[in-house]
Amino acid sequence: MNTDNNFSNQAIDAFIKIGAITILIFWCFSILQPFILLVVWGGIIATALYPIAQSMSNKFGMSVGKASGTLAFVGVLLLLIPLIAISTGLYTSGAELVSGLQDGSLTFPKPNETLKDLPLIGEKVYAFGIQLSSNLESVLLKYGEEVKSIVGKAAGIVGSLGGGFIQFIISTIIAGVFMANAEKCERAFILVANRFTGEHGEDLTALSKTTVRSVVQGVIGVAVIQSVLAGFGMFFADVPAIGLWMLLVLLVAIIQLPPILALLPVIIYVFTVDTTTTAVIFLVWCILVSGSDAILKPMLLSRGSDIPMIVILLGALGGMAMSGIVGLFVGAVILSLSYQLFTVWLDGEAKGKA
Repeated sequence: MNTDNNFSNQAIDAFIKIGAITILIFWCFSILQPFILLVVWGGIIATALYPIAQSMSNKFGMSVGKASGTLAFVGVLLLLIPLIAISTGLYTSGAELVSGLQDGSLTFPKPNETLKDLPLIGEKVYAFGIQLSSNLESVLLKYGEEVKSIVGKAAGIVGSLGGGFIQFIISTIIAGVFMANAEKCERAFILVANRFTGEHGEDLTALSKTTVRSVVQGVIGVAVIQSVLAGFGMFFADVPAIGLWMLLVLLVAIIQLPPILALLPVIIYVFTVDTTTTAVIFLVWCILVSGSDAILKPMLLSRGSDIPMIVILLGALGGMAMSGIVGLFVGAVILSLSYQLFTVWLDGEAKGKA
């Protein structure tokens, strides 16, 4: 009888402890949930940039903490510039658009006849351009609902981009803190990994760092390079709103689609308003930029683990669907890391059975 009572008391005691721990974990998760994605992205940035901070520390004789702070400060500035430019450009462009619509001074240039030569859509695009340039008011009346829908969606996208830039700024600051305390963070990560895996904490930590840096370099790095190259071409072609088009190229490249898809409207625009020679040169440049990943990815993605493109694609799309622009970056890295850890675990199981 005493044994039964002791067992019951122990079971009730264990149930209360488990319940209390569950409530505490849930409570902590609820408090930290708004910041989890930012902290994760900050950790990814820190993992990718820490070798640069170490190199700066060795080269300039400064501490790792100061080098990390400098990197974070430069990153924040680089993010603030496009954020301010987009905000200012939207305000100015919006004011000019409203003013032009009110006083009737808003006009569209007559499209170049070479636009007809584009396959499949050339004739229709040219005809629509002629209608825009000759009678803008009738086009707005005819397609009023569609224009409102497009403008609404565009405003939502721009708002999301602005929020994304702010999240990137916060994550960059967090990354600076992580890099300044890199040794403590790595030691904590190893201790946690050891609790889960026994004595493989250091190996898993090393594998995680290699995988994160590989994906950041081979996916995000390639996308950034393609975005910058596209920006150079658009600058010389005098394309308006270069920053937004570069961002679109960046997003398309990260989800593993050809950047030419994002550049297609720009190509049509250049064929419409510029000379044939300039338009053809710009088209060739866009094709080269879109195909540059065939050279860049083997150079950068091969540094570390071999991650299938489908894993990166699913991670990027799923992350974007879940958490917006920041999720696009975090999803690609986290799913790739999970895939790599799962592969290593399977290999370990197979070797153990053998």
